Amino acid sequence: MADFPVPTGREEEWRFTPVDRLGNVFADAPSDDHGEDYAAHYALDLPEEQLAQPSLAPGQAPRGTALVPEDRGAVVASRNTEEALHVKIRAEAVYDEPLRVTVTGRGAGRRSNAHYVLEAGAHSKALFILDHVGSTDHTGNLEVLVGDGADLTVVSLQRWDDDAVHLAQHDALVGRDARYRHISVTLGGGIVRVNSNVRYAGPGGDATLLGVYFADAGQHLEHRSFVDHNAPRCQSLVTYKGALQGQTARTVWVGDVLIRKEAEGIETYELNRNLVLTDGARADSVPNLEIETGDIAGAGHASSTGRFDDEQLFYLMSRGITEADARRLVVRGFFADIVAKIGVPEVVEAIMTAIDAELELTSSMEPAQA
Repeated sequence: MADFPVPTGREEEWRFTPVDRLGNVFADAPSDDHGEDYAAHYALDLPEEQLAQPSLAPGQAPRGTALVPEDRGAVVASRNTEEALHVKIRAEAVYDEPLRVTVTGRGAGRRSNAHYVLEAGAHSKALFILDHVGSTDHTGNLEVLVGDGADLTVVSLQRWDDDAVHLAQHDALVGRDARYRHISVTLGGGIVRVNSNVRYAGPGGDATLLGVYFADAGQHLEHRSFVDHNAPRCQSLVTYKGALQGQTARTVWVGDVLIRKEAEGIETYELNRNLVLTDGARADSVPNLEIETGDIAGAGHASSTGRFDDEQLFYLMSRGITEADARRLVVRGFFADIVAKIGVPEVVEAIMTAIDAELELTSSMEPAQA
């Protein structure tokens, strides 16, 4: 813990985050449980009971194989979770139904810590959904081991109440010729910061990191990704899109890709787009790319933050579409390509329903000025 002092906000990795509001989740403290009155309730919905393995103590393999805490929030979660949930998918198993863990916060300001270990055996295929609802001050780590040739999709839904606080670190180790997708959807919470990291256990791995977020007044939604290309002939694609509305709505995206000397023949691209719907909202976008070898198939990044397009709005309204419906169509169009990439029907439905609900609020706000 001494290696991770409480941040002051002057550190590079914390300079965008409102650390003065995070004292509770920075405290080295256990979950605020009282007998059967838990700060957060964890519900498992698994197609087979044997998927749930005995819990893992700190240092008990495979816990710690994919994830090493990289900041104060992650080390607090690790130290204060004595029993990590362990879900193991056997080799060559294929599940059509999702594996689901639902975290329900049971009181604003109450502390909860969590650590999850998800193993996908060689040549298995599954979808894992981690859903967060209710309210709590939550630190949560997720480490994912993707076996050789496996195909694993992980969806993390942040649908907290507006007074929740959530710090998360999600790390994946992707095996030879494996396919891994991490989808982060953040639609609720007062402060949410999710770090999604990937490295490779062998050549030929394919990692896709997708993110969707919508911030309202008073919300701070922060997403960071790091892809460590440490093996040859691997691929990565990082795509995050967000919308903001209302005074003090704030989003942050920081994307880092490191291509090491041994990572020959890799291909990578990262993209972030932000749509500002009203004045008073702010989006920060910082892509970073570090290349240590010249033998790569391709690498690039792009980011942009723009105001609502009044010309699109005018065009639609001139065709007889009401202003509210026209705004909804423009915002839906902004998210359309990334939603299509997600490809999980129940997640897509949740996103579009939430976006429509957020847009109902926009009509009462002043639109962003060009």
